[in-house]
Amino acid sequence: MATGQEDTGTLHPVPGVRLAAVAAGIRKPGRLDLVVLELAAGSSCAGVFTRNAFCAALVQVVKAHLASTTPVALLINTGNANAGTGEPGLVAARDCCNALAAVAGVAPEAVLPFSTGVIGEPLPVERLCNALPAAWQALDASVWADAARGIMTTDTRPKASSRQLQLAGRAVTITGITKGAGMIRPDMATMLAFIATDMGMTTDETQTAVSRHADRSFNRITVDGDTSTNDACMLIATGKSGLAYASLNAEAKQEFDAALEAVFISLAQAIVRDGEGATKFVTVHVTGGASSAECLAVAHTVGSSPLVKTALFASDPNWGRILAAVGRAGIPDLDIARVELHLDDVCIASGGARAPSYTEAAGQAVFARPEFTITIGLGRGDCEEYVWTCDFSHDYVTINAEYRT
Repeated sequence: MATGQEDTGTLHPVPGVRLAAVAAGIRKPGRLDLVVLELAAGSSCAGVFTRNAFCAALVQVVKAHLASTTPVALLINTGNANAGTGEPGLVAARDCCNALAAVAGVAPEAVLPFSTGVIGEPLPVERLCNALPAAWQALDASVWADAARGIMTTDTRPKASSRQLQLAGRAVTITGITKGAGMIRPDMATMLAFIATDMGMTTDETQTAVSRHADRSFNRITVDGDTSTNDACMLIATGKSGLAYASLNAEAKQEFDAALEAVFISLAQAIVRDGEGATKFVTVHVTGGASSAECLAVAHTVGSSPLVKTALFASDPNWGRILAAVGRAGIPDLDIARVELHLDDVCIASGGARAPSYTEAAGQAVFARPEFTITIGLGRGDCEEYVWTCDFSHDYVTINAEYRT
């Protein structure tokens, strides 16, 4: 697992990608809410998407366009999810693609539309399309930070990460942005992520990479256990570094893969750190599982438990809630006598009961920290997995109660 340390101070331009962020007045006047990306000819693009049955129009249109041609432009709006809008929502998404295609001089199928925001409201197509000429004229390779701000909804800060590395005597760049703070329990493949690199990759290689790295990052986070209708994670490879992934030796491939994973993890963790009303960042680490699947089942059950998350907010080491979540995770024939529970280096439970050495003061000292790890040993095998979560605070309820007001 890569460290996932954030590097938002310097966002390196990715050769072959230009961006623009403008205010289209989609929901709130004067706010950056429309982002356009232009991809150089020959770029590959692939993604993973929500499995929510009520997937937004964007998911349906993007999948269809990816299957028909090579993307040239990405169009992202905030303030309106264009989800739960039926056939009119599909027409609206296609109308926006047609409008940007006309400005860019490309086929409508070469435009990929993305939306995030309030569900169930008609997309303000006219306002969005009126802003497209100015956005296209403003395209610039160096405005990743503006783009990160332009895709925010309830986020309190932009989320971006960037890496540069030397491979085979050439510089390779990876830069990405994401948005999301609530309705976060991605199941892919209101979270969007766009990562670009100038490494040369085929469409199949890009799809393999985005699927693998999203599974190890965005599919390991939970803020509230809800899967959005709009989740999408896209990987773009422009090839402008002059290197082809297939031509790299094993060591160089490993180095590139590690850097790409680090960007994915950094972005995923940034979502949890900015979770709506969150005050704690917690890693749920499950070890000793018979399979990765059962480790993830336990980790997600604990990480999404409202009772666990409210205890986190209160700095209350109510470890019975954690054990209860482990017990309802659906692990067949779980021997509770072999389960162990640690908060960082403090052993809370062993043998299915409170550890003799445990003290409430020691547990509370860990729960009071802004970041810590809950480690759950199942005693069933050699597999281990992790999920990143946060607490539930009063502010989470306030933010979501007032979201549309």
